[in-house]
Amino acid sequence: MFFAKRCIASRVAKPTNQTTRSGNIPLPTDSAPKNRFKLSTTLEARVHHHNVKTGVTTLFLGAFELRVPRVEAEPGTGVAVEIDASDVSIALSRPMDVSITNRLPGTIVEVEYLDAPYARVTFDLGVCNLHSLVTWESVERLALEPGLKAWAMIKTIAITQMNVNPESLPEPRPTLQSRTPNPETT
Repeated sequence: MFFAKRCIASRVAKPTNQTTRSGNIPLPTDSAPKNRFKLSTTLEARVHHHNVKTGVTTLFLGAFELRVPRVEAEPGTGVAVEIDASDVSIALSRPMDVSITNRLPGTIVEVEYLDAPYARVTFDLGVCNLHSLVTWESVERLALEPGLKAWAMIKTIAITQMNVNPESLPEPRPTLQSRTPNPETT
């Protein structure tokens, strides 16, 4: 299927006892979370355009766009973006008046209870699946279940990128400035 290639990887790694911090802060081994899961989704996208003023790049993923920190690549270049599942929040209604720029409508296709308190919620976004890591409490409070329509929300600054070959990626739709007027309608 054409869109199945857009989601190129999902990873689950068992917890570690290491916590990364900046500066000269010692890494405690006893107080680090013992049951923390590393779960991410990697998506293939194409650079659509850059907003120099805000330092944000818009990526095109077929059915939707993602805003990410500035990517040093020309429009049309292929990139792979890694989205950590713990950076994906869930809303049951269309998010309004929030600072999170990437708000993607989808359908929950799977809820998997991992070691307490973690649960993996998988969204079908139409072009690929996206994982969210939430607590059992959130699953119960929001009554999350397969078939439920919901919104996946991802902070722009939470998305990391790596370069990939742009071949066979979807072409971005034209922006309003680049569209050629139809001579029959003018």
